[in-house]
Amino acid sequence: MRKILSIIFCLLLIGSVAACSQSTGSGEKKEEEKKIAILTPFLSSVTTKQMVDELEKGAKAKGWTPNVVDTNGDVGALASRMEDVISSSVDAIIIVSTDPNQLKSQIQQAKEKGIPVFGCDASYIEGMTLNATSDNAEMSKMITEFLFEQMGHKGNLIVLTHRPHPGVLKRTQVLDEMLKEHPEIKVVTEQEIKVPGPIENARQQMENLLLSNKADDSITAVWAGWDEPAIGAAQAIQAAKRENIIVTGIDGNSQAVEMINSGSPVKATIKQNFTGMAEIVIKQMGSVFNGEEVESTEMYAPADIIEAK
Repeated sequence: MRKILSIIFCLLLIGSVAACSQSTGSGEKKEEEKKIAILTPFLSSVTTKQMVDELEKGAKAKGWTPNVVDTNGDVGALASRMEDVISSSVDAIIIVSTDPNQLKSQIQQAKEKGIPVFGCDASYIEGMTLNATSDNAEMSKMITEFLFEQMGHKGNLIVLTHRPHPGVLKRTQVLDEMLKEHPEIKVVTEQEIKVPGPIENARQQMENLLLSNKADDSITAVWAGWDEPAIGAAQAIQAAKRENIIVTGIDGNSQAVEMINSGSPVKATIKQNFTGMAEIVIKQMGSVFNGEEVESTEMYAPADIIEAK
């Protein structure tokens, strides 16, 4: 009888341990289930979509649930959409390719609720946890030095930019400073490129500029703040058979690289490591979820110049 009772006791003990183990495992799983909101106004941009795709992939690989919010070029709508995701009690927010200064109030709301806010190709402001990007100042310096060299440090320059984007703004500001040191380079005009649709808009604007500047030496080069305007400008230049005009961009967009290699007016770009930016964000987010500090509030993924061989 005593032997039978001992066996029953052992069976009950094993069952109890198994139940505890199962309960603990279930609890751990719940702790790992994180909801991540990814917000951007520029999903139509090739490079922004590349980053968003990498962020989604990285989040899913960690067992997290990502949700992408795109406001289709409406930067103003991003604030209300961010308030929505804060109200839904997400575990973290990533803002992609947008200026956090336009989201100051929402970033503060997120901080007060304990929701970390990360930037990917954005910029860093107080209240955020981290921004991963390229060194936009250094990239602009690299491509601008290349362009000025190709121009022979003189001539007439068209500038295609989009200052609401923090990265493009920084690149344009570096150009502004470098132009001060090159008095023989004259800016014909600076044009703001519309987003979404930057290739088409740049093509249309360049067509108009070519019509109003018909002399062969009236336009020497086009400095584009990123690749898509460079592509559009080059298309207009090719159609007008004005291929002596030099065009540069920044990003390493695959279409721009193809145009460089095919001998088009696009002569160089800077290849950004968008995959690297997304990987930095996901890695640092994992550290935050584990109760650790981020390595730095501003982290850079390295970039390289691509030019015709």
